[in-house]
Amino acid sequence: MPRDLILGTAGHIDHGKTALVRALTGIDCDRLPEEKARGITIDIGFAYLDLGDVRIGIVDVPGHERFVRNMLAGATGIDLALLVVAADDSVMPQTREHLEILKFLGLRFGLIALTKIDMVDETTREVVEMEVRELVRGSFLADAPIIATSAHTCAGIAELKATIADVCRRVTSRSADGWFRLPIDRAFVVQGHGTVVTGSVTSGAVRVGDELEWHKGDGTSERVRVRGLNNHGRPTEEAHQGQRTAVNLAGVPHDAVRRGQELAAPGYLLASKVLTVRLSASPDARGPIRHRLPARLHVGTAEVMATVSLLDCDRLAPGECGVAQLFLENPVTCVWGQPFVLRDSSAEHTAGGGQVLQPAATKIRRRHIDALEKAEQLWSESTETRSLAAAWFAGFRGFLPSDLVRDAGVDPGATEALTAGMVAMGRLVELILPPHRRLLVHADRMAELEQRVLDTLGEMHGENPLVTTHDRSKVLAQLDYIGDETLLQGITDRLLRSKKLVGDARRIARADFKPKLSANQRKLKDKIVEAHATAGFQPPEPKDFANHAGGNATALNDIFEVAVAEGFLVKVAEGVYLHADTEAAMRRVVTDRLRTGLGATVAEIRDLLGTTRKYAVPICEYLDRIGLTRRDGDLRVLAGA
Repeated sequence: MPRDLILGTAGHIDHGKTALVRALTGIDCDRLPEEKARGITIDIGFAYLDLGDVRIGIVDVPGHERFVRNMLAGATGIDLALLVVAADDSVMPQTREHLEILKFLGLRFGLIALTKIDMVDETTREVVEMEVRELVRGSFLADAPIIATSAHTCAGIAELKATIADVCRRVTSRSADGWFRLPIDRAFVVQGHGTVVTGSVTSGAVRVGDELEWHKGDGTSERVRVRGLNNHGRPTEEAHQGQRTAVNLAGVPHDAVRRGQELAAPGYLLASKVLTVRLSASPDARGPIRHRLPARLHVGTAEVMATVSLLDCDRLAPGECGVAQLFLENPVTCVWGQPFVLRDSSAEHTAGGGQVLQPAATKIRRRHIDALEKAEQLWSESTETRSLAAAWFAGFRGFLPSDLVRDAGVDPGATEALTAGMVAMGRLVELILPPHRRLLVHADRMAELEQRVLDTLGEMHGENPLVTTHDRSKVLAQLDYIGDETLLQGITDRLLRSKKLVGDARRIARADFKPKLSANQRKLKDKIVEAHATAGFQPPEPKDFANHAGGNATALNDIFEVAVAEGFLVKVAEGVYLHADTEAAMRRVVTDRLRTGLGATVAEIRDLLGTTRKYAVPICEYLDRIGLTRRDGDLRVLAGA
């Protein structure tokens, strides 16, 4: 199968980019009437070139400084660049700016075309070649071939085609396992078909009939269906990475679509107004990038106003690099590692560029050491290191393995094995939450979450030193800023399993908490325990001690709970307590009686224990509840029988 790649042109206005593309392909990329009338390229144009073992989609960009924004939109997703320099004009301002932009976009492959050689002599051509070599020194085009051409005479066109094919063979293939993504650069209506959008497929593949997520650029998205696909003017059933593609969308109004929006696999992208980035100031910038600088962000095909927040310094001098956050006027969609370009707010020059570290970030405090260290780790070559840093930034809300595709650049097929390994090593914690929700949390964040639950309970114990346990829902209500209730319930269950908490589904306490009784309260507790020890199976009620409680009357229920927590009493039902020894004797007596194989009624158990029906009913229900007995009609039998 031929490889599909996308080539983008670059260079100053009137250096012959469009004429060169026409000579290569026979396609005139100037489609707008204004372009025809003025003789300049205003918007991006498209062509294609079939070179046998490689099929190339060509994006022709405008060279005028006023249309650099269109050049940036066209440069999205290109695999190699063709830098065009006119022999009669040599290196000009947009030659330099376009080259700087290509470097910020992370281009690694390309070639150089020297155009209009029919208009200069040999000496001039050689001088211009030397100037071009000086320009590209130290860049990805440093060793790129320079092909002398003339679109007018077709000189060098065959050699240029052969050289393009040769460079294409050296282009490193990107992973084919990615999820589909297409930044929209154009939209139009086809009679009888409806809305069609175009763009360069930057990852994954799509087929006719697939459902995609249409990100509208305002933070909202909508599921849409692919009605048809077209590649290089031909209908196709599938489009994939490296292709220029037209997508016919079912039921989407044309006037709702604009450049900067995206189509992607459902659940892949998140719109965000905050990005964490690795930012480099352009070596050719007119001045430093300062903290709080207003700028224009170009990412994908989107352009949006941004404010730069430098996290580890106050300024970036030309050529310097640092970690920053971009606060945007409107949300954008992007992924880890995606290149971007910053231009000044007046759109006159390129200020810098870099790579996205967090495509959906929250504000980071400046000079916060832990956060800065983790942000630096997001640029690691190790997918595990990046994934752990992304997990740390996910914080208390946790994440799913699939989120690492967007947030850490992990191949979709590798996320499950990667996270399973980190869970096994204790670096991540996996929570299974009701009804069927799975969540992963960084181990450090989980430790912090658990400590917050323990600290909150500790404060409640301090405020209520006699209350043995607290209502679970009231504890978690104080922690709702952390996350939803299912997450907090999962953390609490984890603490119960690790025995850092004690309790049940309703009430919990810190395992290390011991109720604190005053001397008078301790005496009252001892009197209560002694009374229950002698009362047998007809225990007194808590209200019976009100006359003995004095100033501790309001704390009676808490004192009973302390006696339970210390193991002296057992709570059988609300207001009904047995001494621990009495409760143990009761279980023995009932067990011996029921081992005969004959069941026992409530009345028979009442007589067996020498108590009254008032206590026999709650005692029988208690025995059922603890799993000693079960009800069989009117009888109680051993639960295991």
